[in-house]
Amino acid sequence: MIAALFPGQNSHALGMGVEFANAFSVARATFDTAEQVVPGLTSLMQEGPLETLTLTANQQPALVTASVAAYRVWLEHTGLTPSYAAGHSLGEFSAHVAAGSLTLTDALKLVRARGTYMQEAVPEGVGAMAAVMGEPDTVLQACLETPGVVEVANYNAPGQTVISGERGPVEAACVLLKANGLKVIPLKVSAPFHCSLMTPAREKLERDLEQTLFHRLEFPVVANVTALEVSNPGEILALLSEQVTGSVRWVESIRRLEALGVTEFIEFGSGTVLTGLVKRILPNAKLFYIRTPADVEGYVAGRS
Repeated sequence: MIAALFPGQNSHALGMGVEFANAFSVARATFDTAEQVVPGLTSLMQEGPLETLTLTANQQPALVTASVAAYRVWLEHTGLTPSYAAGHSLGEFSAHVAAGSLTLTDALKLVRARGTYMQEAVPEGVGAMAAVMGEPDTVLQACLETPGVVEVANYNAPGQTVISGERGPVEAACVLLKANGLKVIPLKVSAPFHCSLMTPAREKLERDLEQTLFHRLEFPVVANVTALEVSNPGEILALLSEQVTGSVRWVESIRRLEALGVTEFIEFGSGTVLTGLVKRILPNAKLFYIRTPADVEGYVAGRS
């Protein structure tokens, strides 16, 4: 069984998806839709500047565009269908486009707004995030012992947990974790994602989600906040809303996919971050990534 995986923020790069758009009509149509929803986005993806593409309100729709373009080319050229999908944070929207539960147009509108709401929720410099190389229980305990807002944002892989919150409390938790011998890496982010400081963004996005039509899923999507598969369109709204302030339970999500019988994981879009995380979670899994037409050709050749 195959699981399609879709990356989140900070997997972006200039030129992502452009080779697909230049070579395949299905990818070109994906870029055309993105241009209609966010005018100027496709030239920004191709030409930059990178600093502007990195802004979360631009980066989120750009990543969805690149991921969906890659997925659609793979789908067209292999004739295969995944059994499940999952996306890391923002990538959960791409997963729902792949599963047919969200139209690309609606997903792009939602993530454009999501990025704007997230940036507006906390003034730049007020929040912070950090990656901690240590056991999640130790990281969680440090968060609980630190006054102020500092919470676990992502359970990314064994030995890699991300914390998020107010700058002071995050820095204090980092001092505590370092004192316990753990390696801590401050992250360059424009806002503290996946923590309670994002509540204003969650509330605004929820109103947009309530105006969105969700369709029957062609295959289940494993949700970030529950690490369980979603088959009912009626569940999607609450899960995508809760995800804004909730933890990304990526380790549990991948292990859930393994328990469901998945043996092959394919990452679609820009970068190979998820491929690396899955390798740490399931060292023996079959892993592929689809970033360029050459990757599709290599995948097809490898299966023949």
